[in-house]
Amino acid sequence: MPRRGYSKPGSWGSFWAMLTLVGLVTRAAQRADVGGEAAGTSINHSQAVLQRLQELLRQGNASDVVLRVQAVGTDEVRVFHAHRLLLGLHSELFRELLSNQSEAVLQEPRDCAAVFDKFIRYLYCGELTVLLTQAIPLHRLATKYGVASLQRGVADYMRAHLAGGAGPAVGWYHYAVGTGDEALRESCLQFLAWNLSAVAASAEWGAVSPELLWQLLQRSDLVLQDELELFQALEAWLGRARPPPAVAERALRAIRYPMIPPAQLFQLQARSAALARHGPAVADLLLQAYQFHAASPLHYAKFFDVNGSAFLPRNYLAPAWGAPWVINNPARDDRSTSFQTQLGPSGHDAGRRVTWNVLFSPRWLPVSLRPVYADAAGTALPAARPEDGRPRLVVTPASSGGDAAGVSFQKTVLVGARQQGRLLVRHAYSFHQSSEEAGDFLAHADLQRRNSEYLVENALHLHLIVKPVYHTLIRTPK
Repeated sequence: MPRRGYSKPGSWGSFWAMLTLVGLVTRAAQRADVGGEAAGTSINHSQAVLQRLQELLRQGNASDVVLRVQAVGTDEVRVFHAHRLLLGLHSELFRELLSNQSEAVLQEPRDCAAVFDKFIRYLYCGELTVLLTQAIPLHRLATKYGVASLQRGVADYMRAHLAGGAGPAVGWYHYAVGTGDEALRESCLQFLAWNLSAVAASAEWGAVSPELLWQLLQRSDLVLQDELELFQALEAWLGRARPPPAVAERALRAIRYPMIPPAQLFQLQARSAALARHGPAVADLLLQAYQFHAASPLHYAKFFDVNGSAFLPRNYLAPAWGAPWVINNPARDDRSTSFQTQLGPSGHDAGRRVTWNVLFSPRWLPVSLRPVYADAAGTALPAARPEDGRPRLVVTPASSGGDAAGVSFQKTVLVGARQQGRLLVRHAYSFHQSSEEAGDFLAHADLQRRNSEYLVENALHLHLIVKPVYHTLIRTPK
């Protein structure tokens, strides 16, 4: 015997329920435009309609289809009394599946079956609450059933939580690769590159695949203390993953050994288990590094090519490559600081320094927006408002002396955000080698707002990095 409120497929009860629903929505829309007034009063009953839809799902009133969702590998079955019209509005797959049957058995992975109630609720109400652990199963369901709006919404949620450091970046990266979500894959890869130190010290590091490891090792925008830290992280990964020798040797050859000082290279050769096992595979690179440190860059380049990535520093946080700068109340006024970096990564340049001056302005105005008080006819013009300006950061060498002559410098500014007690990189701005500032620096930041994503306890946490590049100084002979 049918339960109360349940109508058989094709019954008049189902028809009138859906007709009533459509009527509610139509009348609400009509009331909002009565009389065609130019500035009429809006009457919005959308929340009432959403509540009726939730009641339809919760009570099963006038349902005309039954979905039996079974978790794969278990006897657990969840039953949902639903409405063919609403499911078909969102999903072509549901429309086809339920076109000639009133009951369907759906086999879903356990994690997807556990959130199927949220998925169905979204089809009725257009909203749901997501937890980090539910993001992948909800995205899987949205992808499987072709609910594009939910797919986009969950992907946006994942990218936003990556930026805040809360999301499991490694797991989400592998999921994005498996589903072909290129935007999510790139977001995960960028977060991992900017926060490699934190990730390498976490439990997630052991779950990194050889493919993801290779992607990271090739990047020059990795943020970490120095190249030695990257070698140590790689060695830890090799100890956990125990990959085939070919994979291990390929990864070891991606380390930029010329960026490691000779004293540390000696220690690695004496103590590293990875080099003891795979030393012959990187012997030529270690020799190259020692030669690079022993001679002046100009002399070295007479015999060897220095234009490869092995001679380009990554984004190192060590004092030789830059300095942190915490700006309290950054919206208040202009600030300045200075710091020193090593002239170049070569051991020959280890004792030579370049001094940098930095200016931060919270409301710098371009010339086109600066105050003008009268035009040619004497008519007063409004002055530009302070909020029309934008933050500006300028990094310049203190002098153009011989120490820095001919060496080009790439500048990077990291912006930190605190998440779960850790200071993570939220944004990174790179300067062109010939520029003194990044044109888009904090272009969308509201530094007046105390809870701005760019601020930590009303302070702007920056790390200034200068990477010396030799290839504009040196011409390798053909």
